[in-house]
Amino acid sequence: MSQLAIYRKYRPATFEDLLGQEMVVKVLKGAAKSERLAHAYLLAGPRGTGKTTTARLIAKIANCEKRALDAKFREKGEPCNECGACRSIDDGSSLDVVEIDAASNRGIDEIRNLKESVRVAPTTNRYKVFIVDEAHMLTKDAWNALLKTLEEPPQYVIIVLATTEIEKVPPTIGSRTQKFFFKRASRDEIASKLKKIAAAEDIKIGSEALDLIASSAEGSFRDAESLLDQLVTFGDKTISLQEVEETIGKVGFDKLSAFAGHLLRRESGEALKSLTEIADGGFNLAAFTKDLIEYLRRVAVLKTSPEMRAAFSSELMEEHLNKIIDHAKLFEPKHLDLLKGLIAAYGQMRYSQFPIIPLEVAIAENAQ
Repeated sequence: MSQLAIYRKYRPATFEDLLGQEMVVKVLKGAAKSERLAHAYLLAGPRGTGKTTTARLIAKIANCEKRALDAKFREKGEPCNECGACRSIDDGSSLDVVEIDAASNRGIDEIRNLKESVRVAPTTNRYKVFIVDEAHMLTKDAWNALLKTLEEPPQYVIIVLATTEIEKVPPTIGSRTQKFFFKRASRDEIASKLKKIAAAEDIKIGSEALDLIASSAEGSFRDAESLLDQLVTFGDKTISLQEVEETIGKVGFDKLSAFAGHLLRRESGEALKSLTEIADGGFNLAAFTKDLIEYLRRVAVLKTSPEMRAAFSSELMEEHLNKIIDHAKLFEPKHLDLLKGLIAAYGQMRYSQFPIIPLEVAIAENAQ
């Protein structure tokens, strides 16, 4: 039997496990405690932040057998994850929880099928829950067909729409739902969860490697966990920083910081030598330049406003933040031209067959 992927194995089973979404958790747990679940929800936010997981938690809350029978347990505002309803929703066997991927089922026929299914009472549970993922992909006719169902759904129906592009959801739909906005997870939150997973799975991985995985995930728990899973499939549960760098095509913080130091000290020869090594290593130069711009942005901000250290502390490891603070002492007004040159280079290199050239030009101009 194939092993569960890490992101599935460690999917949040309760609202308390849903990291980085405190307001969403607070409101939904309050609704669960008072038995005031809405008939329709709209969950919006970046990928991998917990929207589909939350939709399934709503389904479990609505149908949990222990909550229905035990008033004291109901006060927790959480599913029991032990009753038949909770287990069937977790393993995807529940006939009363229907998930629709609107990216591939976006037409009016699919929504008409949903409308027909809505008319049929639940088979075993208290509620039928329809989860429409990537809802922004639905066609105009499909939205119109769904509108009537959202206006007057049966008492036993809950509809949850999940989307990464809420601006594409018609206002007439949004106004008939309770809306929740999911935010990107911080690097610290992702790294912390990865550290716990690594300990549970007996994976040996350093903090630098974990930090690189977390930062490359761009706020998505799922992307970070999938990357960790990919690295484990190499067959060795000891993961080095070099393996992470080679897998994602991004250099680690130490190399990035050293490169930035060469630029700030106008050591163009050393910078060009390092750049050649990075290019020869097969790293994504556009991604490297983007990270370099972000690094120097933080340097400039800390030079101008040292009190921003507190804001950056949740985004960076302490030792990384200290290196940026040291580089802020080297930053001068003339380095703003370097930052502008790198931004221009990044814009050019994304569409160039020779992406190294715009970056080399920016380095050469900085040396003048």
